[in-house]
Amino acid sequence: MLERLDYVRISPQRILDAGCGPAPQAAALGKRYPGAQLLGLDFSLPMLRRARAGGWLARLRGVRRPVAVCASLAHLPFAAGSVQLLWSNMALHWVDEPRTALAEFHRVLAPEGLLMFSALGPDTLKELRAAAGDARVHRFADMHDLGDWLVAAGFSAPVMDMETLTLEYRDVPALLSELRASGQTSARADRPRGLAGKGLLASLAPAGSRATCEVVYGHAWKGVPRRSADGRSIVQFDRLPR
Repeated sequence: MLERLDYVRISPQRILDAGCGPAPQAAALGKRYPGAQLLGLDFSLPMLRRARAGGWLARLRGVRRPVAVCASLAHLPFAAGSVQLLWSNMALHWVDEPRTALAEFHRVLAPEGLLMFSALGPDTLKELRAAAGDARVHRFADMHDLGDWLVAAGFSAPVMDMETLTLEYRDVPALLSELRASGQTSARADRPRGLAGKGLLASLAPAGSRATCEVVYGHAWKGVPRRSADGRSIVQFDRLPR
């Protein structure tokens, strides 16, 4: 995602990292756009504390940390049109209703603002899903659905693509341990709530030690509005030279 910014002409005054976690890209975004204000938003306070903690060495080196905001992607506490670049890396698949978050992204973006995001696609953890059952593995939206939702939210010129990564582990417990350590657990409302016991671990043996990750990438622009809030047409006039 950072490399793709090389091909984009944009000079944002304000950047929102939506679902920032510990904000691993904050330093790179701050270096690329030194004049922009960085905002890091996440639902988790512990993650935001990590996003703000740079240490004395980082401060001496001039590493910029984002302004931390604790809120949900579905209810962004920002004014309409207040952000020129909205960055969301590996966060959108945690939202109960991605369409709600995309509508909020569109609302807070300024006209001609850019949205860049990544998320996990439906083939992610397909081996674990086949062994454990659909109810125990998180749902992930399809790339084509995300593209349609971008258009429905009002974005123009959406571009979607994906890549598939395969991770190998020594055994199933090692796979589950890394999922827990990285926070990649199921957030499904209908997931089983009780203790699984040893029987579940035995049933996961057919999954082997392989985990597929389908990574979906997308970017889209917020166009200049053609109508006002009360339905009147907006016409743009170039200023004539005197």
